[in-house]
Amino acid sequence: MTPKHTNLDRRGFLHCMAWVGTGAVWAMAGGVLKATPLGYAGDAGHLPGSLPGPQAGGLHFVQISDSHIGFDKPANPDVTATLREAVARIKASPEAPAFILHTGDLTHLSRPQEFDTLQQVLSELSLPVFYVPGEHDVIGDDGKQYLERFGRGTSGAGWHSFDKDGVHFIGLVNVVDLKAGGLGSLGREQLEWIDRDVKHLKSSTPIVIFAHIPLWSIYPEWGWGTDDSAQALGLLKRFGSVSVLNGHIHQVMQKVEGHVMFHTAMSTAFPQPAPGTAPSPGPMKVESDRLKKVLGLARVSFHDVNHPIAVTDAPLEDATGGTGGTGDVTVDNFRFDPDVRSVAAGTTITWTNRDDVPHTIVSADGAFRSPALDTGERFSHRFDEKGRFRYYCSIHPKMTARIDVA
Repeated sequence: MTPKHTNLDRRGFLHCMAWVGTGAVWAMAGGVLKATPLGYAGDAGHLPGSLPGPQAGGLHFVQISDSHIGFDKPANPDVTATLREAVARIKASPEAPAFILHTGDLTHLSRPQEFDTLQQVLSELSLPVFYVPGEHDVIGDDGKQYLERFGRGTSGAGWHSFDKDGVHFIGLVNVVDLKAGGLGSLGREQLEWIDRDVKHLKSSTPIVIFAHIPLWSIYPEWGWGTDDSAQALGLLKRFGSVSVLNGHIHQVMQKVEGHVMFHTAMSTAFPQPAPGTAPSPGPMKVESDRLKKVLGLARVSFHDVNHPIAVTDAPLEDATGGTGGTGDVTVDNFRFDPDVRSVAAGTTITWTNRDDVPHTIVSADGAFRSPALDTGERFSHRFDEKGRFRYYCSIHPKMTARIDVA
């Protein structure tokens, strides 16, 4: 992958991102990222406030990111409480994850009491936790305190790897010694370590990389990218399945490029604006009743080494206020995304047209019909009865999709 330091236009940006709190399961198959709804079939053990239940068997783990313990500004005056809610979701899951990945910015100011609080909250899980630092964890001492607490047995500034159930995990550090005006950086020593680390692996081994700053160029103007990510990914080009999990930007974005799937996670502390929609990045205040809808964590599943990875983003509070997935469908590139949405009875589905041409939302049985929706316009319908409800665009009837109500 070669990062392109150019502005994303509206169409390109919307095509590669999925907004926070969608509750979608993303799976990579044949180099194509596909979305499926949070399933209720096979998920009878789903508990209110819990993570969606994974399919039986396989490897399941959870990604937490950007806890920012110590932050107390209006965007979220109690980040410890929202981290505890994330922990509660994990504990309520029908199947405990194998471990937790924390992709950085554990703390806000690298203070000892902030690290103490983070460790105390996550210790409530009684699960292994694997860390990489964010730039907020290395303030003032280049990460020495972080290494003393979380970096034992790691190399360099804290990079490390481990294996679990046939999957090779690589934790990278791209937040140390950042240059003026630059992006994240891995550095020559770490790149050489990656090369040595993967030499013994078979090409069929699934690889999961986790690091704080994204390893793809999302918005260089805000430092959202890593200068030498292409060199790191070049060392992994012989592997058929590479997944990259990042934090830093406090929102869900993903894309697939060749054999590599990229995914960024929500924060448990506060949201940040979408690239280019504000003068600068930073804590974004939202209405108090929306905050927990834009904070959350991600559950990642492998069912076997030949099965595509699935990432489920779980907001601390579902946008519907219930136990099901959120009621959002995006219309873009002449398709409905997702094309099948499973929801609980009583859910209101909202369609948003992100395409550059108008579309309509028309029920196949005549139960509902939208006006023509221009770019940015929305249409909503509440589904009170159980069943399967097919719909299409009357302007472009090849566009079809379905709502399953349980």
